[in-house]
Amino acid sequence: MPKGKRKGKTGAALKPRMEVIGATSDEDSLNDNVSVISGFSESKSVMEEGSDEVDEQTQEEVFEEKLREAIDSLSQKSAQGRTSAFDLVAKAFVKKCIPDFVTDRRLTLTDCIERSLKKGRGLEQAVAAQLAPLLCVQLGAGEHAEEACRELGPAMLLVAHDASASLQARAKCCWAVGLCSFLSGGEVADTVGVMRSLETVFRGSYLKGDGTAPLVSPEVAALHASALSAWSLLLTLVAPGDIYVLMSGHANTVFSPQLSQLSELLDSAHLEVRLAAGETLALVYELGRAHHQDFSQDSTPLLAEKLRQLATDSHKYRAKKDRKQQRSSFRDILHYVEDGDPPDIQVRFGQEMLALDSWCRKKQYDAFCQVLGSGMNLHLTENDLVREVFELGDRLTPLNLAAHKQSKLERHLMNAAAFKARTISRSKNRDKRSAVMSV
Repeated sequence: MPKGKRKGKTGAALKPRMEVIGATSDEDSLNDNVSVISGFSESKSVMEEGSDEVDEQTQEEVFEEKLREAIDSLSQKSAQGRTSAFDLVAKAFVKKCIPDFVTDRRLTLTDCIERSLKKGRGLEQAVAAQLAPLLCVQLGAGEHAEEACRELGPAMLLVAHDASASLQARAKCCWAVGLCSFLSGGEVADTVGVMRSLETVFRGSYLKGDGTAPLVSPEVAALHASALSAWSLLLTLVAPGDIYVLMSGHANTVFSPQLSQLSELLDSAHLEVRLAAGETLALVYELGRAHHQDFSQDSTPLLAEKLRQLATDSHKYRAKKDRKQQRSSFRDILHYVEDGDPPDIQVRFGQEMLALDSWCRKKQYDAFCQVLGSGMNLHLTENDLVREVFELGDRLTPLNLAAHKQSKLERHLMNAAAFKARTISRSKNRDKRSAVMSV
């Protein structure tokens, strides 16, 4: 090999070492007993020890800085820029639980959301409505979340009933006002008032006077399904005794919708409306039966027959995916209405488990999942408000992956032990096979 190439390669290999030595203190550089290799490895080990902590702190600072910039962009002049900023803030609120950071900026966020709901159009109103419940969830259990919910509720209801607004924005506002009202912890009269307002939206899917289903577009059906889903979420806050009186026809006051009207929604041509109606009926029966087992016994056989038809639907004019989802959902609803079998779902997160053993609990969990998405497990672990809703108690430990991360030595020992056990097991099996072959 030519000497020139060999010399250049050696010089390149020594360059990092020389830089490390130059970075040491004068006392170390005067120590003749420290070799180049040992000095390099010693410096490297010191850097590795604090690298995880430094990286985590740096990532946190970068995250907060980008979030500050996104919040500042919520008030810019460009509608497209505001829309993008709302989307970025919403994604950040899903990714991390930062109640202290959000509390310091709650007034700015509330003002920006309210301004976009009132003066914005289309997609901007939709993303602003999407951020509203996320803001309340981030603020956690306390007066700040309740205050934000009460301030944003009227603006969202105004958009929900605005015929000139886009259907997407109206649907987002219906769902957001339902969850914000659920989180606000207001008076029962206020909750019932919001429910009545939502009912005026989805009543457009009731059967017409001649008993036929109305013709509505998929966008309008999505709006009706969103309003009905928000209505059913607020239904979980009503006392079982009140549901028994109001929904069984024993009350002199007019409460809408009744069971017969909710059953009409099962005849809708749109899957979203049918699923929301079936889920609402299961909630009504669960709450009514919690007060007395004879709740609506006269209408149960007719309703069960309609649920059975939906649970076994095989019409080819429906999409295959829609048929599968409908049959799966309505089988569970039918089992509860007929036999009283509640849901039995277990959600594991970290070292804890959440049991969804009732339709009310399942509805509340699905509502938070719709808002938090992939961040649901994180907020179940860290968010005090979410833990309070699901009665999980105080947090066990803060979610700190760096603290729970195993060292290299621990991982090596565990892998070695697993390899040894696997080797012994395989050796025994080989001995048995050998004995069988010899016979």
